Order: sequence, then C-alpha cells, then structure tokens
Amino acid sequence: MKTLDYLNLDEKKVTDVVKGLNLLLANLQVYYTNLRGFHWNIKGKGFFTLHAKFEELYNDTAEKIDEVAERLLQLNSVPENRFSRYLKAATIQETGNTPCGHEVLCQVMDMVKELIRNEREILRLASEAQDEVTVSLMADYLKEQEKLIWMLVAFNSQKPEEV
Repeated sequence: MKTLDYLNLDEKKVTDVVKGLNLLLANLQVYYTNLRGFHWNIKGKGFFTLHAKFEELYNDTAEKIDEVAERLLQLNSVPENRFSRYLKAATIQETGNTPCGHEVLCQVMDMVKELIRNEREILRLASEAQDEVTVSLMADYLKEQEKLIWMLVAFNSQKPEEV
C-alpha cells in the first residue's frame, strides 16, 4: 500500500496540492535567502529594529521550509533540494543588495504577498482534495503572514528617512 492509501487521500487530487507545495517550497527558499541578505546588509536609522526582524523572519521561514518539505514527503512526493531548480520555479525573484529600510520592507511585503497568493491556492486545492492537514498548515501560515503584513505596513508608514 502507498502512503496516500493509509492517509485516505486520492492520488489524483493530491497531485495539484503537491505541485502547489513544490512552488511554495521554491518561493520560501528564495524568500529565505533574500531575508538573509537583508539581515546582513541593512543600514541606517532602522538598523537595530530591522536587523533583528529579518533574523526572526528567516528563522521562521527556515521552519516553514522544513514543514513544507516534510509535508511533500508525507504526500508521497520528493521535495526539490537544488537551488537552481528553485530559481527556475519560483515566482519570487532574488533581490539585490538594498540597504534602505523603506525599500527593503516594500520588497518583503511584495514577497509575502506572493507567498499569501501561493498559500491561498494550495489551501483551495487541499480543501478540494480533502487534505485537512495541508489546509491547516496553510491556514496557520496565512494567519501569521496577514498579521506580519499589518505590522510591516504600519512600521513602513513612516517617512523613508525615518526608517
């Protein structure tokens, strides 16, 4: 028997969920790497706040990467582990070295917006496949990221020279 048989999930319905999770994994990997760069290279008045926030975000993202990869394994798939493949698949792009806090926060919010779009689609597909575990995982991510967006918008509403 296959893993999906034990989980009472239909392999055909789970195929689209797996595709969505693979895209999310690629996006999370690129997002993580971008956050590391922001953490290392941030400068200016918001340095202490943003340096710590980016560390918090990349640590959280590292956990999500592991959770998504493990969920792929549970769904009888093999998670991608090559960065070259992540870059080809991802809808989040690598960023350059941007030391300005205001600009970096705009980039982070755009990336989180893309993660949210990706996760909502996975949630829809997982719901159709009756994959409650993936639905729950995506709902948890969305809850965190919607709060993050609210906080980043509030923080970034300052004038750029204040950040």
